[in-house]
Amino acid sequence: MSLTADDYTRAVELLQAGQLVAFPTETVYGLGADAANPQAVARIFAAKGRPADHPLIVHLAGAAYLERWAVGVPAAAWELAEAFWPGPLTLILKRAAQVPYAVTGGQETVGVRVPAHPVALELLRAYARAGGGQGGMSGIAAPSANRFGRISPTDAAHVREELGDAVALILDGGRCAVGIESTIIDLSRDDGPPRLLRP
Repeated sequence: MSLTADDYTRAVELLQAGQLVAFPTETVYGLGADAANPQAVARIFAAKGRPADHPLIVHLAGAAYLERWAVGVPAAAWELAEAFWPGPLTLILKRAAQVPYAVTGGQETVGVRVPAHPVALELLRAYARAGGGQGGMSGIAAPSANRFGRISPTDAAHVREELGDAVALILDGGRCAVGIESTIIDLSRDDGPPRLLRP
């Protein structure tokens, strides 16, 4: 099914109101909430049954938003972003002061990526244009849209089966092309080389 401008407007309004919106990325469907709103982030953990000390990946509309979420971004991170964003690559960086611990699992680092799916990118861009949630941060936290420990969903029907009414809206963008989660590279340490955390 094709999505309309009204679908994106509704999704943005729900996110700004602290609700959950599921959307496709190139990897799997994500369960999205305003990443700057701790109450909204708590809804993700409740819906998934996920331990609260597990950090969430923050999805951005582009690398231009990176410094809202991270500080001391090393040259290697900009190079990787240039080469692989939009795409299935998550970078772990030092969190900016305004980033809530709810989204980082209490850690001093934050995971960020720019997804390579037209629906995800349109949602993120519309969200940024509309003010980008709390503090104008323009990030959507979006772990896989499934119960904790279950197989990650690659189409909208899986999301509805898994999470039901916990999700206010599902943007149906068809099946996900990759079907497995993004690569994660840790660039947060001053004293060492980048570390591959998830291939």
